[in-house]
Amino acid sequence: MLGKCGNKTSGNLTVDFSARYRMFHSVMQCTEEGLLQVDDLVQRYTHSCSWFLGPFYHLVRLFHPDYVKPLLMAPASITVKDELIYGHLRPWLGQSLLLCNGEEWSRRRRLLTPAFHFDILKNYVTKFNTSTNIMHDKWRHLVAKGTTNVEMFDHVTLMTLDSLLKCAFSYNSNCQWSASEYVSALVELSDLIIDRRQKILHHWDWFYWKTQQGKQFRKALNVVHRYMCDNNDEDGQGLTDEEIQAEANTFMFAGHDTTASAICWTLYNLARHGHYQEQCRQEVMDLMQGRDRHEIEWEDLSNLPFTTMCIRESLRLHSPVQAVTRKYTQDIALPEDRTVPKGAISLVSIYGTHHNPAVWTNPHEFHPLRFDPTNTAGRASHAFIPFSSGPRNCIGQKFALAELRVVVALTLLRFRLTLGVNPQLGSRSGGVRRLPQLVLRAEGGLWLQLEPLIPHNLEECQDE
Repeated sequence: MLGKCGNKTSGNLTVDFSARYRMFHSVMQCTEEGLLQVDDLVQRYTHSCSWFLGPFYHLVRLFHPDYVKPLLMAPASITVKDELIYGHLRPWLGQSLLLCNGEEWSRRRRLLTPAFHFDILKNYVTKFNTSTNIMHDKWRHLVAKGTTNVEMFDHVTLMTLDSLLKCAFSYNSNCQWSASEYVSALVELSDLIIDRRQKILHHWDWFYWKTQQGKQFRKALNVVHRYMCDNNDEDGQGLTDEEIQAEANTFMFAGHDTTASAICWTLYNLARHGHYQEQCRQEVMDLMQGRDRHEIEWEDLSNLPFTTMCIRESLRLHSPVQAVTRKYTQDIALPEDRTVPKGAISLVSIYGTHHNPAVWTNPHEFHPLRFDPTNTAGRASHAFIPFSSGPRNCIGQKFALAELRVVVALTLLRFRLTLGVNPQLGSRSGGVRRLPQLVLRAEGGLWLQLEPLIPHNLEECQDE
């Protein structure tokens, strides 16, 4: 069993009081310093540590594949989403697949899984191409006007939102060209949730809803829910209207922001490592050779092995989601006779696992060949978990990986990327400070320089 926090024992699931304070601060600190603190914890404890947040929460943080695996692979019937991390999402996402438990979760997962079948995903690739083309048209307009320094998150987030609306609701929102109240509300809700997590008194609803932030949250929430009501597909396949709205909100929340983060950081990593970027570009050019149109097709996705390696390495180095949390209705056995007691909040640190020097050689370096098949044979099954794992893994991971490959391939085909300059700081993005919010972003944005490679008039001819 776990020792009490403050006792120094031979088991690594206990920490001293000063470390406990630093961990409390780091778990609430959504900054570059917070991530560096996680690095320190991983270096010190190797696989796991335990602490209390005041008298309210008992948490166990785990960051080694051997310790992560028993938790993520535990049956869904004994797995519960905790309220500390996920409870603040409930007013927004309701009793959706992300938040429900037990038999209700099993029913929803069973009903929703067919929506992510390969036969369905094939039809989405055309929509990925269309939304990416719109973003690239915007970039060309900017370059033509003399603007080559572009903040990636602003553009890519709108593109993934546009793409998701097309795929999920067959809705052409035009959000990449026009201001959207819905997009603004999504961003505000995300910011307010992070703000609420960092203020312990705001964890209680009776207090939070009386604050200015709580009132702002309700206002933004009304915008999002109204938008979903106006644009929902009525084919619920066994779900009630309320359940459809909850899943639609969850799909939009979990589907566009996470994928946008993954795309932005992949492009950033390739901008930092020009030789890998050129290798990916050549792979895409070889694939496009002899074609009249520059469009990625479903069958192409399996023919981009090196580009896919770069995407996977970027997902390791800059995972969109830094951690997932769980509670269990019974004790969970860990290696070396350790136990996570039932009711404790288990924080599976995706970031910590992906940056653990006991698992990865030079974990802070971008090295795509880690994911060459010849180098993965002896790797622990849970060393790489950007989409979590087990029965409650990310239902949309195939959707995300397909979109990632389409967007990255088309972008490298049409643009050369180099590190840009943050106008506020006057410094190049090589010194970027990571910003772990609901998804991983960058302080002040992620700025890249764009150099068009294919004349616009040539592509127009191909599209006719």
